[in-house]
Amino acid sequence: MQGEDPFDQGAGSILRQPKAVWATAGASVVAFMGIGLVDPILPSIAKGLEATPSQVSLLFTSYFLITAVAMLVTGFVSSRIGGRKTLLTGLALVVVFAALSGTSSSVAELVGFRAGWGLGNALFVSTALAVIVGAAAGGSSAAILLYESALGLGMACGPLLGALLGDVSWRYPFFGTAALMAIGFICITAFLKEQPKPARKTSLLDPIKALGHGGLASVATSAFFYNYAFFTILAFTPFVLNMTPYKSGAVFFAWGLLLAVFSVLVAPRLQKRFGSLKVLGASLVLLAVDLVILGYGNHTAAIVCTIVSGAFIGMNNTVYTELALGVSDAPRPVASAGYNFVRWFAAAAAPYLAPKIEEWSNIHIPFVVAAIAAVVGAVVVRVRRRALTHEAEELEPKHATEDGVTVFAN
Repeated sequence: MQGEDPFDQGAGSILRQPKAVWATAGASVVAFMGIGLVDPILPSIAKGLEATPSQVSLLFTSYFLITAVAMLVTGFVSSRIGGRKTLLTGLALVVVFAALSGTSSSVAELVGFRAGWGLGNALFVSTALAVIVGAAAGGSSAAILLYESALGLGMACGPLLGALLGDVSWRYPFFGTAALMAIGFICITAFLKEQPKPARKTSLLDPIKALGHGGLASVATSAFFYNYAFFTILAFTPFVLNMTPYKSGAVFFAWGLLLAVFSVLVAPRLQKRFGSLKVLGASLVLLAVDLVILGYGNHTAAIVCTIVSGAFIGMNNTVYTELALGVSDAPRPVASAGYNFVRWFAAAAAPYLAPKIEEWSNIHIPFVVAAIAAVVGAVVVRVRRRALTHEAEELEPKHATEDGVTVFAN
């Protein structure tokens, strides 16, 4: 994406896209809202269902564990029934299980329904990226930024919606999500035409085989540790802040806004100036520092650091997505599935382990562990920088120009 401006008003602008792309992106916003939706109401859910923080954290664990495993299935399904039907199937599952989540009478029921929700979200989210990339005007750069815009907006609006509806009842945010996803289902049905199926059907093992590529495996490994840090903030911090749904929702709304701004506006410019790998490594280290301050600071510092972490998470998300899609020669849907299969396991582990680590030690240590994970992610980027390189200018080679052609020598 270096050297081009996706916000240029020409034909390749991120702002000039077919209706099908906007419909898919809009539904993606709601899908990502579902991730942060429960953040401001986690204490309310714990109180309403008489559950402990570690029990309530299973809402994230079941959701992302199923999402991770389902990544192996998404390409298999979409290559057989097509992207449009896969999107609609995922949306339908989210509508059903989000509505059922609102009817739960126990933590066990809610955890189970969230698992079904995770399956639907996996089918939708992984396919949505491929559909947007395939249908967007302006190539993959504009498509990825549009996808990251949807992610950022969804992450910002999810906690806000959760707070507004959750202040009345912790059940209402689930019903609200079901209603919004039903609207997304209608929009996809109306505006998205079936895209051509791939010439070769994807097998269940293709995403695993794709991870045999050193670059993709390195991206996934680094992202695994990063996601542990990311979801420690998302799932554990609400209990540390211990605020009303409105106040917690406001904090995570500001967090999500920073995530959106830095993923869409700041990250591309920093990448153009410094290169993707340097931006990613620095952002991971700064996230680690932020986590330590969050863990050991006072309540005000915890609020500020939670919000600021959105900036680093936004930059990381953009760079990781581009690396995963461009670092190997595997088809984008297959590469994305393999990458997400690995990283979502960390998203499942962090919400469960963070409160357990607090029980075993104290409230500071979960953030120290998350900070260490972020640093490990940065170390992987540094050690594996050659395998991770997907843009010529990031190879940092010595070069000479012969007859107008740049020749690179490692």
